Amino acid sequence: MTDALKRLSEEGVAIWLDDLSRKRITSGNLAELIDEQHVVGVTTNPSIFQKAISHGEGYEQQLTDLATRKVTVDEAIRMITTADVRDAADILRPVYDATDGQDGRVSIEVDPRLAHHTHATIAEAKQLAWLVDRPNTLIKIPATKAGLPAITEVIGKGISVNVTLIFSLERYREVMNAYLAGLEKAQAAGLDLSRIHSVASFFVSRVDSEIDKRLDAIGTDEAKALKGKAALANARLAYEAYEEVFSSDRWAALDKAQANKQRPLWASTGVKDPAYKDTLYVVDLVAPGTVNTMPEATLEATADHGQVTGNTVAGTYEQARAELDAVAKLGISYDDVVQLLEDEGVEKFEASWIDLLNSTEAELKRLAPSEG
Repeated sequence: MTDALKRLSEEGVAIWLDDLSRKRITSGNLAELIDEQHVVGVTTNPSIFQKAISHGEGYEQQLTDLATRKVTVDEAIRMITTADVRDAADILRPVYDATDGQDGRVSIEVDPRLAHHTHATIAEAKQLAWLVDRPNTLIKIPATKAGLPAITEVIGKGISVNVTLIFSLERYREVMNAYLAGLEKAQAAGLDLSRIHSVASFFVSRVDSEIDKRLDAIGTDEAKALKGKAALANARLAYEAYEEVFSSDRWAALDKAQANKQRPLWASTGVKDPAYKDTLYVVDLVAPGTVNTMPEATLEATADHGQVTGNTVAGTYEQARAELDAVAKLGISYDDVVQLLEDEGVEKFEASWIDLLNSTEAELKRLAPSEG
């Protein structure tokens, strides 16, 4: 069952789980996935927490205590989510130690309502790092325009970051630049660069979902032949950009100071279209020095029937450019698609966060002790 996942790991792909819940922690399931399925990290987001807390088990006692203390709903959510991340980080600590801090990581996101507010994002990132208080945490900051200077500032303070919601190649280059600027700040402040880590979460399946929809609307044979190609092409060209930036003179100076590369992380790797193979965004994005964070269904599919054939990114850049050019020639604007996806990504996480606030507030009221 685990041969494909083992092979994936051997190809230099770190396997992370894109899910977390208290039940997954307390049942031993997370520890089992680490031991048996080569999982070496965990990512969370507002949608994952909304699902876990609203429908999950294991939160009632903490919610009762928080209700008794009459904390605000915002504080309650932060107490609950940071407790889960802290516990997951402790379970993954042996992996963190064994990989010298590269893996064994758990990500937690800043409040998505702050995505367009630089200073508030910085303050929230510092608060989350303090609250979780584990060296193997990554603070997730969205790659919005306002997020870029926040990334630099937070890295500059020695806090490790997972940059999320990256869709465009241009924005990805800006993210890498923000990371390098942060490392330079940290170096100027005398911080140990070897302890600072980062991943850049480049989203995959949503690109196909949006572009395929537009190709279907065009409806020609030429358009239909391009379905299911844009997301892989986009991600592969992102890896090309990564190779360029992390072989530059600017990087070489930081490398001498023991800085860590910001690894590309393939996110949104669950296939949305049932016509595509369910391991598409795993087996076709195999490249050294990457992370693939998978929902459990994708992890299981890869373990069961994933065909890992070695590096599937090297040598694809010319074809990837041709495929994106062919999409553009049909009148589909790349810039329009990636901006829409970024805007929608922020909006979806914000909506999930508000749902979580509302459902948690209802639980706090239900569990609040009667006066007297």
